[in-house]
Amino acid sequence: MASRPGSHPVSRTPSRTVVLSPHFDDAALSLAGFLPTVTGPVDVVTVHGGAPAPDAPVSWWDTQCGFSSAAEAHRARLAEDAAACALLGVGQIVLDHADGPYAPEDATLHHLEALLRDLPLDTRILVPLGSNQPDHEAVRRMAMSVLAEREAPLPWVYADLPYTGHLPEWGRPEASEALARSPMCGLAYQDLLTTHRTTVRHASTLDDDRWAAKRAAVLCHGSQLAPLAADHGGFLARTGPLRAELIWSLEARDTAPATPAPAKAATC
Repeated sequence: MASRPGSHPVSRTPSRTVVLSPHFDDAALSLAGFLPTVTGPVDVVTVHGGAPAPDAPVSWWDTQCGFSSAAEAHRARLAEDAAACALLGVGQIVLDHADGPYAPEDATLHHLEALLRDLPLDTRILVPLGSNQPDHEAVRRMAMSVLAEREAPLPWVYADLPYTGHLPEWGRPEASEALARSPMCGLAYQDLLTTHRTTVRHASTLDDDRWAAKRAAVLCHGSQLAPLAADHGGFLARTGPLRAELIWSLEARDTAPATPAPAKAATC
């Protein structure tokens, strides 16, 4: 696969690529421009994809999406995700962790842990950064912990959108450096920099054709778009945060830095 300016090949030869998507729409929002460029099999794993308990009352978020019951919301979102995955040409894997409003207080990500322990060591794993989204950060931390125990390669980390994209520098070469300074969007990135060095592996501002393909995948998740717009404004605008995508690889630090260091550019 040829590199584009600011991008790098997905891998030298991973047997498989697995994207950890905390919720049903996160992979499409964050990586729908990138995923069709990946060579080899790709699966999107929705971590919080489990059905709510039969007697669960509908959550506030799902009422904002127009649903009358928790079960209706889950069925619709599962179908939306299947449609988006089909458009992107990736496999759909759904783990049985209920979404936050429907999860028991003592819930753990044990299904995610089991999946990570069973993956071949040469699997390329992409995890969310976790900007301003605790569920996303918990997925990243779990993945990094399990992979470290297995002495497996570190995951690649993707900027989760629209959360990470509310930066004046978003879509520019200096986006990583801006995250390393930002008190609004950059806290998860700054936390990551205390333990790891980052290297930009894929940085892309989508052209019109790839933007149209991404928009189509995002629109599959139509039930979520109005509430997201209430929180994130015109995030679906052509000039909005979804227009650019960013992925880093990691290298563990021997000691914590005195101040967060910016990402370097990949040389391979």
